Amino acid sequence: MIVGQSALIKKSSQGGVISGPCRSAEIAMEQPSALASSLPCYLYQKAALMEYVIVAAAAVTLVLLVKANLDVVTARRVLPALLAAFAVRLIVHTLVLRAGLIEYGGDNLAYEAKAMQIANHWRFEGVSFVTSDEIASLRSVAVPCNVFALIIYLCGGPAPLACTAVVALLACALCVVIYRFARLMGADERAAFRLMLLTAFMPAFLVHTSDMYKDGFNAFLVVSCVGIAASLAKGFRMSRLLLAAPFLWCLWYVRPYMVFMCAIPLLFGVMISRSNVSTRKLFTLSALLAVAMLFSSGVLDDTPLDQMQQQLDNGQSEVVRRANADGGSGVTFDDGGSSWSALGTKLVYTVLSPFLWTQGSLALQLSKIDMVIWYFLLFYAARGVSRLWHRSRRTLLVLLLFIVPGTIAYATTMANIGLIFRQRIPIVLVTSVLSAVAWSRIPGERSQALASEAEDPAAPARIPLSRSSR
Repeated sequence: MIVGQSALIKKSSQGGVISGPCRSAEIAMEQPSALASSLPCYLYQKAALMEYVIVAAAAVTLVLLVKANLDVVTARRVLPALLAAFAVRLIVHTLVLRAGLIEYGGDNLAYEAKAMQIANHWRFEGVSFVTSDEIASLRSVAVPCNVFALIIYLCGGPAPLACTAVVALLACALCVVIYRFARLMGADERAAFRLMLLTAFMPAFLVHTSDMYKDGFNAFLVVSCVGIAASLAKGFRMSRLLLAAPFLWCLWYVRPYMVFMCAIPLLFGVMISRSNVSTRKLFTLSALLAVAMLFSSGVLDDTPLDQMQQQLDNGQSEVVRRANADGGSGVTFDDGGSSWSALGTKLVYTVLSPFLWTQGSLALQLSKIDMVIWYFLLFYAARGVSRLWHRSRRTLLVLLLFIVPGTIAYATTMANIGLIFRQRIPIVLVTSVLSAVAWSRIPGERSQALASEAEDPAAPARIPLSRSSR
């Protein structure tokens, strides 16, 4: 048996966990929140050894990934930073999250329990991709849980460290994607590297990629798809478009509604690259499509689009929003039960919360560090939009087609600050690419500045120092 004696983990209303005895693997199968906590000694040693092998393999894969996707000089600069980011995530996992230093989470334990269920299912039915058809509780987390289950299956028991190593690898891979995305949008090497470092060590993203959460999977897939869309807008290549297909398929089993959010920029990336339609017409068509996306219902029944619409409707329902508002960081709006009422206020909370004066748990207070960073990024993102408006409006349109509809859609479901804080991570990352554009030095800017300085009689003279004077 992969699952032996285990502990029943339940998420408390305060965000902590309550543990109690659970006698067998059958109970773990029946309880979606069951989690194995102990094994016979020889099985534990085998699982621990295999865990370390997988952690080492993930680190080696990171090295190969960086060298394969970046030039030699850049890779030499980026690799130490990403290896440090990889190691920090394992340390946070061991000493902070699993040690209970901060009472936060619950989802990670639930996903681990689901992965244990899948591993047990494989023991009797054979290894295959398990969806909600086989285990109803999987719903929109099939890809992360199947990945975790494969690691557990290989280790022969619970392997949270190895699973976290894979999540950390995805986070570092996302940093490489962010770097290349920023360079694609016109950011210089210095600005792209700064953005990569900020992404790698941004507290919220770091915490949610330091355990068995699905946020790392979601962020990697979403940002990769939007990056591919921007690349298509600059020049169509079938290989790039085909690369988006497996990402969208995986995203369907992580957060289904995000497939539609990513499909729109991809569609317009293809249209822009293969047509001479004016930018004004593209903006008009984009606005119409965004409105149709947000207000359509019952158009295509029993299709993936209909399923995504149902999920959005479920998130916008008054019952779900009230349930989310009951949490420790819940927010209630005077909207008469309509998800579209008080939209302006909801947008403010969606984009800017938690506010610096918001009271709450320690985790909520620590999240304000991210908010300071986010305000900083928003300021420079606005300047980045101005630059791209004059230099590359079409690629700017691709990014806005993800950022704007995604923000509005999340605003209609806004009911909990903590939840929206996690959900908007992909939007924050895509927006930060615009910040990198603003950080970049415009070609010729430095030479113009030096020339104007030389013409200014009030400017202090630059006296070159000889070797002896140094």
